[in-house]
Amino acid sequence: MADDATPPDNAGRTTHFGYQTVPESEKAERVHGVFSSVAARYDLMNDLMSARIHRLWKEAMIDWIAPRPGMRLLDVAGGTGDIAFRFLKRVKGAASVTVCDMTAPMLEEGRRRAEKDRIDGVEWVCGDAMALPFPDRSFDIYTIAFGIRNVTRIEQALAEARRVLRPGGRFMCLEFSTIPQPLLAKAYDLYSFNVIPALGKAITGDRDSYQYLVESIRQFPDQERFAAMITDAGFARVGWRNLTLGVAALHSGWRL
Repeated sequence: MADDATPPDNAGRTTHFGYQTVPESEKAERVHGVFSSVAARYDLMNDLMSARIHRLWKEAMIDWIAPRPGMRLLDVAGGTGDIAFRFLKRVKGAASVTVCDMTAPMLEEGRRRAEKDRIDGVEWVCGDAMALPFPDRSFDIYTIAFGIRNVTRIEQALAEARRVLRPGGRFMCLEFSTIPQPLLAKAYDLYSFNVIPALGKAITGDRDSYQYLVESIRQFPDQERFAAMITDAGFARVGWRNLTLGVAALHSGWRL
């Protein structure tokens, strides 16, 4: 779940950390603290918060990718390996998979899961979504699941995604989104603000990190605005699919 080192030209600039306004220079460290704190229980909390529905969302992402032998996948902010492992399970034949995350404890959890489940073929890289440590045109698929809203400058992360994709490569993002139906949105807010932080406290001992999670979702652009950002970053054939009434959305774009 990665946001990363903010560039030096951020003097005086601010951004949001949940509902707080903070200097850009502080956000990466705060996000790093959130995910370092919850890494060991991160996957368990995802199951509990979503009643395991996040698994269906991730399978839908893999369905839309339609993995093929020889593909080179970069999964950004994917420390615990959920997308990488699903991709490898689905692809029929050899493929190259790299997981890049800013938070070492999340990567350690991913390596632990890979060893436990005897999954080979994943490269684990500690790196910055806004300054990826990979050459231009290195990958066929770029995925990011529930990570881009944590990035200090989303536009910069999108530019990096396009840079590392080869021509014909695909950008895929799974992220919490905006429920268009007002009554359902209100019910979702009641659940999110009242249940998720309390559950985080009970399971991880960290209420504040899950309070941030809930607030960060509300700060993220809705489906149309985020699609426009992807288009502005230079991607073509941009589209999205709502999942579970808009609780989450899958966004896609192509580097032509």
